[in-house]
Amino acid sequence: MATMAGATGVRAWLQAHHLTWLTPARMRAATIALFIAATLIASVGISGSSPAPAHHPASAAHASR
Repeated sequence: MATMAGATGVRAWLQAHHLTWLTPARMRAATIALFIAATLIASVGISGSSPAPAHHPASAAHASR
């Protein structure tokens, strides 16, 4: 979610600066490229899970059962 917000922010920044080379077709291509990059970064580059807890050996009380 954060990467998509970042992509949206970059797109808004590009649009706000009224760059002469940024035609509507190029803006559309830039938007698509930003969202694809954000999706790839979010799905491959950023892990949303914490590492699995380490297994501790069973205590002596549980081992005798």
